[in-house]
Amino acid sequence: MGDYRRASRFFSGIVNASRPFMRWPLRLRVRGLENLPESGGFVVASNHVSNVDPWPVGFPLYPRQVHFMGKAELYKNPLMRWLLLRLGTFPVRRGERDTEAFRTAVRLARQGGVVAMFPEGTRRTKGLRKKHEAKPHAGAARIALAAGVPLVPAAVVGTERLAREPVRVAYGRPIELPDGELPKREAGRIVTERLMAEIGRLETELAGA
Repeated sequence: MGDYRRASRFFSGIVNASRPFMRWPLRLRVRGLENLPESGGFVVASNHVSNVDPWPVGFPLYPRQVHFMGKAELYKNPLMRWLLLRLGTFPVRRGERDTEAFRTAVRLARQGGVVAMFPEGTRRTKGLRKKHEAKPHAGAARIALAAGVPLVPAAVVGTERLAREPVRVAYGRPIELPDGELPKREAGRIVTERLMAEIGRLETELAGA
């Protein structure tokens, strides 16, 4: 069993190589790091406005290893598959219940890893038709509840306007999770509502900063 608490050498290398990119053009600004659990696994869930979002959300968590779900289509290319797996990501089939991806996420979180997710399932777009529409899903809440780990809300702004403004990321306090007496579906619904409300609050604060 690998150590999912600290970044792999490959992940560390990518982080260090990307530092100039984070300074420019992203000009990354981060707040709320004090809200992150100091030890143990957790799930971090963010809004999703651009294809660039994963790295600004995951980069500040280093030296923790961050595991992103990636849409299964990306893994069809052998070179892309090799790269994504080395980065610690794992595939998920969108638009259907992917039990294997769920179990992988729960295992990683239980073993001390950080699982990063976008509850809306896909990035938002303006003026484009998409196969998968951006709307909240309960996956992040269900994984945190099943793994028994904190669920940390996050927000990112500016990734769709890289040339015009800095990219800003904020992490909030872990979402309050209900006790185990509620049915799983009801607990997932309640936690997802709390999560999306907090993500929205963080996004609004960043947009006005």
